[in-house]
Amino acid sequence: MDKRNYAFGRTNFIMLAVGMCIVILGFILMACAPSTTNHFNPEVFAGIHIKVAPVVCFIGYISMIAGVIYHKKDDTENADSKEAVK
Repeated sequence: MDKRNYAFGRTNFIMLAVGMCIVILGFILMACAPSTTNHFNPEVFAGIHIKVAPVVCFIGYISMIAGVIYHKKDDTENADSKEAVK
């Protein structure tokens, strides 16, 4: 099969995989021991759970969007544009 038939290239899939790993890391950072009716866990409001983890998830989502949008220019397109300039 010709590589031009695929919507995503190798770089796109790598960017999507890295973004997904960053999002998963963010959700892991959000996780903590829950509070119960008998015991309040003050760690629920720790800075890493309510400040850092959402930012990490946001960066992961943005990198996934960039992975979808990214399009590598082909060598044939570059050659055509150089000939058009001359």
